[in-house]
Amino acid sequence: MAPKVVSLFFFLSMSTVSELGGIYGSGGYPIVVSTWPFREAVRAAWRSVNDHGSSAVDAVVDGCSACEELRCDGTVGPGGSPDETGETTLDALVMDGTTMEVGAVAAMRNVKDGIKAAKLVMDYTEHTMLVGEKASIFAISMGLPGPTNLSSSESIEKWVKWKGNNCQPNFRKNVVPAKSCGPYHVHYDSSSALERSCGLSREGSGERSLFGDGNHLQTPEHKSNIISYHNHDTISMATIDKMGHIAVGTSTNGATFKVPGRVGDGPIAGSAAYADDEVGACGATGDGDIMMRFLPCYQVVESMRQGMEPRHAAADAISRIARKYPDFIGAVFALNKNGVHAGACHGWTFQYSVRNSSMKDVEVFTVVPSD
Repeated sequence: MAPKVVSLFFFLSMSTVSELGGIYGSGGYPIVVSTWPFREAVRAAWRSVNDHGSSAVDAVVDGCSACEELRCDGTVGPGGSPDETGETTLDALVMDGTTMEVGAVAAMRNVKDGIKAAKLVMDYTEHTMLVGEKASIFAISMGLPGPTNLSSSESIEKWVKWKGNNCQPNFRKNVVPAKSCGPYHVHYDSSSALERSCGLSREGSGERSLFGDGNHLQTPEHKSNIISYHNHDTISMATIDKMGHIAVGTSTNGATFKVPGRVGDGPIAGSAAYADDEVGACGATGDGDIMMRFLPCYQVVESMRQGMEPRHAAADAISRIARKYPDFIGAVFALNKNGVHAGACHGWTFQYSVRNSSMKDVEVFTVVPSD
């Protein structure tokens, strides 16, 4: 089925709409919504929640697990996104919108089942997140297979080419060497890093304020040119089950050539995903290092709690980030408790996938940024 394209900053995909602000139908549930055209993952979640009557939590785990097994776009599951040392690690999260319980793993090594490990954290500990090698040890002790090398021939080849290009591009800043591989050291010059980060200038006899022209915050330069759909992505999935309960899940292997130990927005509740049975859910994707500073999915759900429609809540959350970081790329989808869904994006064209009982198969909706 061909994707549906909408030339709007935000989009609500329920019934045919002739103009913004038209009347929209109810979505209903069960329903599965996911970032990107990850059709097989959505089908897996739909079979779980609709055909087998699984809970929302189990359905998002099944859907995200399918994406991990398929290595969706090389950005989910093992075998993709090597860090500076060539290693692949996983981040994942699951959240139960009924109990508000969260389980997450971050920078997890040597275990290929990220979302299942996150659910083990939620089910068998009082914690919310486990990280690194200790997360791996926990997951294996609880029955997941491992240790497993998460690299692949493709990820190693990508890393070797990157090393051959002097480790460019990368996520370092204010370090030397600037244009070649490390080891890296702090770069000192006549103006301090603090002064640069505060946007101060001493041209002539005046100083430039933190607020530039008096209205817009001057933010440090961000290397948005190294973020793209194929090297920096997350599956974020939301499901409403037959009982009306809501859950979200995420899985990613992070940003390609990230600094070892980096954790993005994927395992952060409120950033890449959030759910509350009383309101709805949200999923996000994009430049997680920027987006996690704003908790866009928490913002979306809270905006819907205050009465915003999903399309307005999604657009508002994205606009809050764009005002401070106009060059960032990212997107969210919003899903209310009635199954009405919407999307918003900035800096790239965003697609999200939906399956509900009114559809014969997964449908993909395309959101085009207004800028």
